[in-house]
Amino acid sequence: MHHHYIFTIILGWMAIFHPFYISLTEAKYNEQSGSFEISQKIFWDDFESVLSGESGKKLNFLNPADQQELDAMVEKYLLLHNLLYVNGKEVKLKYLGYEVEEDAAWFYFQSEKVKFPYEVGMKNTVFLKQFENQQHVVNLYVGKNPKTLMLDRKKNFGKVKFN
Repeated sequence: MHHHYIFTIILGWMAIFHPFYISLTEAKYNEQSGSFEISQKIFWDDFESVLSGESGKKLNFLNPADQQELDAMVEKYLLLHNLLYVNGKEVKLKYLGYEVEEDAAWFYFQSEKVKFPYEVGMKNTVFLKQFENQQHVVNLYVGKNPKTLMLDRKKNFGKVKFN
């Protein structure tokens, strides 16, 4: 948990000195629903740039000309670039939406129902093609103690074991 607070402070400072390319993903296993609840914090201006480049259209993330079109583009991109594995099997994710918070936005997902996660893996390739120094901090929670993965262009997949 201590690492989570340190990262949050670092992320705050990095936002001031952007262009550091970093994202934060929090994946928490909900024992009651049997699914993972995932939130991902990404700088919205980077996302705007990437989606504009891929679509060939000038996009405005804060005031989109067509909110439904932007939502569809965001959902497609994030589901393609975020993969969750539980006990060695890929798990289907459902995109729930996002909210903007100053320089970044939080994006939300929920996994399908899974058996107890003894092993959890995450592949995150968000912006790796566009930004050479992109890094992803992934905090995985099963129970109270998080385990953290650091992912980047050289290592875009990692996994951890839980008891």
